[in-house]
Amino acid sequence: MQWLKESEYLLNPPKTKRGWDTLEKICKAAEREFSEKGFSNVSVVDITQSAQIAAGTFYIYFDSKLAMYKYLLKSYYHDIRMNIQKQVEGVSSREEQEAIGLRYWFDYVDKHHFVFNIAWESFFIDKELFDEYYTSFGQAYSSRLQRAQENGEVRDIDLEVLSFSLIGISNFLALHWVVFKKKNHYDYVRDEAMKLLREGMFINHK
Repeated sequence: MQWLKESEYLLNPPKTKRGWDTLEKICKAAEREFSEKGFSNVSVVDITQSAQIAAGTFYIYFDSKLAMYKYLLKSYYHDIRMNIQKQVEGVSSREEQEAIGLRYWFDYVDKHHFVFNIAWESFFIDKELFDEYYTSFGQAYSSRLQRAQENGEVRDIDLEVLSFSLIGISNFLALHWVVFKKKNHYDYVRDEAMKLLREGMFINHK
């Protein structure tokens, strides 16, 4: 499954800094509105008023509220993946990559409180969209885990099962400690989770 890039949902991708700034204002306003009111209760007028732009400006970039929503969702996907890849660049150990990625994810959720509200509402807007969102993460995860498995770092486990297990762990740890508890115990939680992964998925060569 290959997702469209975020730009595929834009009618007219910005060509100037001013255009990108305006698009960013629209996205931030849409995040707030969708998160606080829910997708079905938000109108394009709500978004443009929150962004303090003319209503017609919205339609320079998007042909509908749904296109705007899909753009946000795909932006989350690409932003999360790109930044985790940057964090683990040059790190050869899969175990260390998992630890770094999990810690980054906690920080990301801490700074982007809307990500769960918006991503999980896609299940009710369009189940296929929700499935594509997590399946895309799962496929990217599996390809990296396969290399680690071939290198003798990861046990002989079905990689699709393993990928979705890891996605579930990271999501619910972030929900519990970052979203609900709102306590910065991120290093501790990461270290405790790594104990589970170390004994469950990694091959100990010592």
